[in-house]
Amino acid sequence: MSLSRQQRFPRARASVRAARQFVGDTLGDWGVCERRDDIRLCVSELATNAVLHGVPLGREFSVRLEREGGIVTIEVRDSGPGSPVVQQPGLGALSGRGLWLVVELADEFQIRDERVGKTILAGFKLASA
Repeated sequence: MSLSRQQRFPRARASVRAARQFVGDTLGDWGVCERRDDIRLCVSELATNAVLHGVPLGREFSVRLEREGGIVTIEVRDSGPGSPVVQQPGLGALSGRGLWLVVELADEFQIRDERVGKTILAGFKLASA
């Protein structure tokens, strides 16, 4: 059985916290405790990138969460131009770790160019499926 939820968020700093809360609440409703912190951290990083770099003024981004069997997938989609690049952060770097963290924590990572904008996908395998 597949479970899915989606929510849209405005281009605002408070949306990062709201997206993290949405994901945490959804995982709780689904009874998923395993990897919850990893998943919430990743959606926080992806939402931050959407707000700072991806969402044009006056637009929103969406967060979609899906559970199918033993895999939880998060997708963050925005309508902005460009495609993000995963970078290995330098020791003294003050920023640039977001996508790198997502790649390191997730079991699956994809950047999909859409007709308008892009979707970043991160998948997490659960041992207790």
